[in-house]
Amino acid sequence: MIAAKSQTVTAGVASRVSVKDFLTLLKFRLSLLVAFSSAFGYVVGTKGNFDWLGLLMLSLGGTLVSGASITLNQIQEKDYDKLMKRTSDRPLPTGRVTPKEAYLYALVVGTVGFILLWIFTNPLTTGLSVISLILYAFVYTPLKRVGPVAVLVGAIPGALPPLLGWVAATGYLGIEGLVIFAIQFFWQFPHFWAIAWVADEDYKKAGFKLLPGSGKKDFDTAIKIMIYTLFLIPLGILPAQMGMTGINSAVIATVCGVLFLSQTLSLMKDGSRKSALKIMFGSFFYLPIVQIAYLFDLI
Repeated sequence: MIAAKSQTVTAGVASRVSVKDFLTLLKFRLSLLVAFSSAFGYVVGTKGNFDWLGLLMLSLGGTLVSGASITLNQIQEKDYDKLMKRTSDRPLPTGRVTPKEAYLYALVVGTVGFILLWIFTNPLTTGLSVISLILYAFVYTPLKRVGPVAVLVGAIPGALPPLLGWVAATGYLGIEGLVIFAIQFFWQFPHFWAIAWVADEDYKKAGFKLLPGSGKKDFDTAIKIMIYTLFLIPLGILPAQMGMTGINSAVIATVCGVLFLSQTLSLMKDGSRKSALKIMFGSFFYLPIVQIAYLFDLI
């Protein structure tokens, strides 16, 4: 009797761990950020007059497709993840989830995501989602061990969510959609390079080559981070100039851009890990704050 109860408890724990591991494969917080950026583009595209069901299904579909992409990425990198401290405890490197299980999971999750996008958005949105998955999982992922060109390729699917939202709302690309795409595209570079600077030792163990130029944590790399951050200041003003948003968000975007830029100047000055960390955390704050500011101008 006691043994049976013990087996039941053990099975229950295993089940909970399994569910947690599969949620971990999705990198749920990252997928939610994708969903938020998609929702942002959708609200901008509808000028605030959006359909709640359409918004919900776009966000859910985008989250699932993003999760499938991330899962496929982890399957390919499971042996490299074993070598890095920050990723060695993931479900695939530890064997808690097998590659076969992960492939099936990605197939199911991705298929459901594409179906939702097909039903509740339009063919162009769904097609762009397919392109995003292919670029991230099958082009960006192997390029990470080739050279810094991986960041350029990865910045495309990374910047597609707001454009997907715009296209879901309007049915076309348009210059406005490309502007909100460009903001997130240029944001990717200081974001990725700051992470690569901080995690450089870990990345070297896996053979990942993401830092630009010589691939070193030097002044040349710091300048490149600064230049791409500088682009965000004029880009942040464009939505207001084009009548997509108002002056309040333009002011907030400019202030955030200047503050973000000032962090890169510190890295140029001392080249320290501490300065790179500030840029990394600054990137986490910049994008959602600016996008939320744009949304408040529409509400």
